[in-house]
Amino acid sequence: MVLTGLARVHDALRYTPAGIAVLEFALEHVSRQSAGGFERDVRCLVQALLVGPLATELAASLNERTVTAQGFLAARSLRNPKLVLHIQHVEFEKGI
Repeated sequence: MVLTGLARVHDALRYTPAGIAVLEFALEHVSRQSAGGFERDVRCLVQALLVGPLATELAASLNERTVTAQGFLAARSLRNPKLVLHIQHVEFEKGI
């Protein structure tokens, strides 16, 4: 899954008990899409997660930046079925 949006970091970089870096944030997506022959404005806030070296690398530079994120959707945890975008690759958008 690929999604472009404005990164809204609300939490500080944290570490799991195993010492793995985790950065949780929201990705604010705005676009115009076509569905069933009609165009509509789309606006959503997607919960996202960076884990490992990528979280450490981007923690200081991600907030309020427009990015294209690639990753997969999964439940937050075994006990919480809420979907979260687990990001595997990030590209910063230029000029946005």
